[in-house]
Amino acid sequence: MTAKVPVTTLFLDVGGVLLTNGWDHLARKRAARHFGLKWTEMEDRHRLTFECHEEGTLTFDEYLHLVVFFQKRPFTRAQFRSFMLAQSQPYPEMIELIAQLKARHGLKIVVVSNESREVNAHRIRQFRLNRLADAFVSSCFVHLRKPDAAIFRLALDLAMAPTRHVLYLDNTPMFVQIAEGLGIRSILHTEYRSTTAKLASFGLHK
Repeated sequence: MTAKVPVTTLFLDVGGVLLTNGWDHLARKRAARHFGLKWTEMEDRHRLTFECHEEGTLTFDEYLHLVVFFQKRPFTRAQFRSFMLAQSQPYPEMIELIAQLKARHGLKIVVVSNESREVNAHRIRQFRLNRLADAFVSSCFVHLRKPDAAIFRLALDLAMAPTRHVLYLDNTPMFVQIAEGLGIRSILHTEYRSTTAKLASFGLHK
């Protein structure tokens, strides 16, 4: 039944799907240990700033100043930035799967993600995601972030794709539910094999 309406456009998240999360609590804990920072203090300051940072209204330097460099440190911003960006690692099987589906089915690929500009730009360049995606509806670019349903509506407008022909792939249950509430068929990603099978059920065979 799911494959009756053909999928022409694939919306997908990056963190947890194509790559590891860029700057999640585990990465921040690693940074706190590595640089000898007080974890609870750093995390409290992160929570107060991350939404503005991901929506692009707080720059990377401003974020670092408020969260880490609000006092003198024995390390530089460049060192912290390098460590921060190095936390991103690829899921090669998933990247290859999406590339195969794009080529085989002529899919339009639209990334819909919550990421800060510095992290987002690094990940796009480092893992050549611009060769895979046709558009990036990133929170830092559009000043909207999931769970705001408006970011999905904007993605639909930019993709110029009818909702019935769009399929969304994300590893966060709430975001999948929001997309489905807008009429976008969705897959909750947990791991490569089950996602491959679910995509096939929508007619997207690799």
